[in-house]
Formats: sequence, structure tokens, C-alpha cells
Amino acid sequence: MTHPTIHTAITAEPSFATRMVRMLLADKFALCAAILLLLVVVLAVIGPSWLGDLATKQNLRGRNAAPFDWERGWVWWMGADALGRPLLARIVVATRNTLLVAAGAVALSAGIGTLLGLLAGFSSARVNQVIMRLADVIMSFPSLLIAVIVLYILGPSILNLMLVLAITRIPVYLRTTRAEVLEIRERMFVQAARVMGASRTRILFRHILPVVLPTLTTLATLDFAYVMLAESALSFLGIGIQPPEITWGLMISQGRQYLTNAWWLSFWPGLAIIVTTLSLNLLSNWLRIALDPTQRWRLEMKARKNG
Repeated sequence: MTHPTIHTAITAEPSFATRMVRMLLADKFALCAAILLLLVVVLAVIGPSWLGDLATKQNLRGRNAAPFDWERGWVWWMGADALGRPLLARIVVATRNTLLVAAGAVALSAGIGTLLGLLAGFSSARVNQVIMRLADVIMSFPSLLIAVIVLYILGPSILNLMLVLAITRIPVYLRTTRAEVLEIRERMFVQAARVMGASRTRILFRHILPVVLPTLTTLATLDFAYVMLAESALSFLGIGIQPPEITWGLMISQGRQYLTNAWWLSFWPGLAIIVTTLSLNLLSNWLRIALDPTQRWRLEMKARKNG
């Protein structure tokens, strides 16, 4: 009697990046948000070299030209500003400065806040108290008030604006990281690392930090939108980026005196801010689930159904 041969197919587990892509493709809102943000990043990279000349070239005969005038060309379909410069070109060029300020502020605040939070959560009670009192001092002042005072004293520039916004956001990352570390340091894998003689630095950066990173990534995505809005508010008040540099917030500020007869001067850059911040919020909500091992199964089940 011949016994049938049993063939066992062993399929390799897909990589983490492949699983993330599949989960992103399964969530249509997050996918649209990611595509829009990718487009914004591409415009920030190529915008100034592509449309830089058009964004600065004045044409007083076309002052406050109305939008949707297709006869003049695609670059004029958003209209023109008070000096006859095409708004579409200026919005594209302004993307770089807007993202540069937001990305720089988030990177600085996240880096410093995370490092201080790790130290506060894993060090002695005295070090913890010193760091937390520092955070309390920063949080005792409204963030926009600190920005207004510092920028008034130092003068508005991209670097100063980036540093001020970063300082005001440090306590957010510090407190979040500290709270996570206080809970994670009591888990069994951290105790096992201690017993095996791992140094404090190794435990912090090789065992605790990877567990905290998903939460910080989601927080940074949300904070990116907040910093963009803060920069726009400061530019609107006239203490943000100054001409000839340009950001979306500065464009809104320059167009406010023409709101009654040329609404498009402030509408289009405002719409760019709204769409970008909405995309960031949608993507952060997806990241919060995708990076959480206890909730990721929801997206993985949806990806399997669609796949």
C-alpha cells in the first residue's frame, strides 16, 4: 500500500514594511492622506526651483486677478496677489519654508523631550524632580506668548521661529516619555536585562526606547500639524517669517486686508493648511493603530479581506 506524500508549504512571514504597506492600502482615508502628504513633500523639494521665478515676478497690471482664469495659463487658476504674482506658484514655493519650520521644530522638541523623559523616568528621584520642574516652568507660560516675546526680542527668522516652537513643545514629549518609561521599566524583560548585567544606557536605548517609539511617532505626527498652525498664527500676527521669505501663514496675513474684494488671497493658503493638517491627523490616527501590537490586528484583518 502506497502512502501519500504530504507536502507542507512553508511561507515566509512578510516583513514589517510589507505589512505596513498592506495595512495602508486597506485604509482608504489614510492612503489618501499619505498621498497628499507625499505630494506636499515633493512640492517642498522641487517647488522653489520649479516656480521660484514666477512666484517673485511682479505684474501690477494683474493685481488681485480673480481665480479660474484658464486663458492666462494653469499657474494663474488660483488668481494673483496684490502685486500680480500667481498664487499657485507662491503656495508651492511657500511649502518648503512651512514644512521646514514645522519639521525642524518637531525634530528638536521630540529629540530633546524624549531624551529628558528617558532620564526622568529611569534615573533617581532627584534627577526626576529637576527635569519635571523644568517642564513645569516651560508649561507655566502660554506657548504663543513665549514665542511672541522671544521673537520680538531676537527678531523673526526661520531659525529663531524653529527654536522657539521647539522649546514650547518639549514638555509634551518629556511627560509622555516619562510616563511610558515608568510603566515599562517594571516589565519582566527589563528586569531580565538588569539581572543579565546590561548597563542603564543599553536598557534605555535598546529595550525601553523601541517600546516608546510608536507612541512618540503618533504624537510627533499630530504635533507637526500643531506647529504648522502655530507658525501660521505667528506669521499672521506679523512676527513670523518676513518677506522676501514666504510661508502659508504669511500669505494669509498679507491677504487679510483684501478679504472683502479678493477673498482668494487668504483662502487658498488657508485651504493648503487645512488639507495638510487634516491629512496629518488622519495619518496619525492610522499610525496609532498600526504601530500598536494590541490593535494592529484590525488593520491586518481588513488588509486580508481586501487582498
